[in-house]
Amino acid sequence: LQQYFSVNREEAKAIQQSFTTLQLKKGDHYLKAGRYSDLLGFIQSGILREYSVNDGKETTKWISTKGYFAVDLSGFLFGSTARWNIQALTDCELHVISRQAYEQIGESIPRWTALEKLFVAKCFMVLEDRILQHLSMSAKQRYLQLFNSNSDLFNLVPLQYLASMLGMTPETLSRLRKKTSS
Repeated sequence: LQQYFSVNREEAKAIQQSFTTLQLKKGDHYLKAGRYSDLLGFIQSGILREYSVNDGKETTKWISTKGYFAVDLSGFLFGSTARWNIQALTDCELHVISRQAYEQIGESIPRWTALEKLFVAKCFMVLEDRILQHLSMSAKQRYLQLFNSNSDLFNLVPLQYLASMLGMTPETLSRLRKKTSS
C-alpha cells in the first residue's frame, strides 16, 4: 500500500485491517466469468491467471504474481458480472477486501477518494502499456520485454498461457525462445 499510494503508516494500518487472508490451492478459481465480483485481492504469494473463454478457446489476459492486484475491475467497481476467470496456477495467498469494506474505508481515511483515483489510474496505465505493446511491438519485442522483466514466469507458467498473453501461438513463442537462446 505504501509503495502504490504513498500512504502513511496509520493509513496503511487502517486499510490493512479491512483485508482478510484467502488461501487458494493450485487450480482453484478466485473468480469465474459471469459471477459477481465482490472481492479485490492483493497477491502475497503464488501465481494467478486471468483469462476468458470464447468459442471454447481460452485467451490469457494477464499472469499475476506477488505484489499485483487480482480483480475484475469493472465488475468490482460497478457491481456487474465478471468478464474474466481468475485461476490459481500455484498455491496462493491473497489479502482480500470485500466491496462493502472497500467502500467503508473512506469513513476512516479522509483522502481515500484521492487514493482510489490513483489506484484506478495505475490500472489504466498498465492497460495502456499493454495496448501499446500489442500495437507497436513485434512478437519478438513483446517476448523479450516479458522475459527481461520476469524471466521466472517461463519456468513456472505453462508456455501456452504466456503465448496467449503475448498475443502469439505457442509455436511462435517456442521459435522465439529457441532463436534468442542460441
